[in-house]
Amino acid sequence: MAAFRPARILAVTLAAVLAGSAVAVLAPLARERPAEGPTTKGPATDPLPAEAVAALAVITPVPGSLGADPARAALGRTLFSDARLSRGGDRACITCHDIRTNGASAVARDLTADRRPLARNTPSVFNAALSFRLGWAGEIPTLQDQAEADLTRPEFLGGSWPAILAVIRADPVLAGRFRSAFGRDADRAAVIDAVVSFERSLLTPDSRFDRWMRGESGAVTEAERAGYALFRGIGCAACHQGVNVGANLFEKVGIFVAIPDKAAEVLRVPSLRNVAVTAPYFDDGSVATLAEAVRLMARVQLGRELTAAQADAIVAFLGTLTGSYEGRPLTAPRAPGIAVPPPQPRG
Repeated sequence: MAAFRPARILAVTLAAVLAGSAVAVLAPLARERPAEGPTTKGPATDPLPAEAVAALAVITPVPGSLGADPARAALGRTLFSDARLSRGGDRACITCHDIRTNGASAVARDLTADRRPLARNTPSVFNAALSFRLGWAGEIPTLQDQAEADLTRPEFLGGSWPAILAVIRADPVLAGRFRSAFGRDADRAAVIDAVVSFERSLLTPDSRFDRWMRGESGAVTEAERAGYALFRGIGCAACHQGVNVGANLFEKVGIFVAIPDKAAEVLRVPSLRNVAVTAPYFDDGSVATLAEAVRLMARVQLGRELTAAQADAIVAFLGTLTGSYEGRPLTAPRAPGIAVPPPQPRG
């Protein structure tokens, strides 16, 4: 577990203050806000209903852009899929972070370059730029740190900077694109910047919930609104809030019920954006369905036993958080990629 410097911590919040649910560490957010705020009027919208106004106090819509440089983002997209940058020449970032579907994979744990299971489930790369830290434990401070780790750490691509730069400089087209985008030959800083620029473009705006918050009254059904009311009412929103519906807090795992092998562990609260299409769930990928994940979290973090109907209502709400990338709603991967048998389900 990485040590977190007190200077990075804004406040420690008891869930009793928010919803009687969990102990969370609230970290400072330095996030770009959407270019336009929620729309209250317009040809395709109605005045915001009272519950949508209340939602804006908890969740904010995903912005359409964070201002990534288009040429650098396009270059980063090429690198994201270039297996030549890996140690074995057989994998790329997209191998585990499938941006054609959900930005992650369909398996509990992907394999390392040495064909061993990764320690944790692969999180989606979509909307990662909206998270205050990265990694399940929040141990990665920035997208820049994440990009370098993915490119060079043995368990990921396992590349080395001399080899990565040699590949790029030996490719006339790729080398020329670096000179055009950065005004110089490819170097370590430029490669990282290109990858980060692309990742900053991996946003999924226009979920039905976001459209509802902007005034499109028919975007969310009555049953889904009831699920959102329950989500707030039982305390889920104590930790899952903000633009990423999470990913801006640390929480102790197992407030009311201990989870085996996770006693006193502190993890970053995961984002719930696109959660309906990112199974399996949790850092070990041990839970296959969203309804099961909802009931387990209610039990261990909130001290509540949900009925099947209550869990289904919250799942219905969570389904409204699926956004779109390049005009297409995200989907679950159709087939497993680099698969590892899942661990035994949690009790």
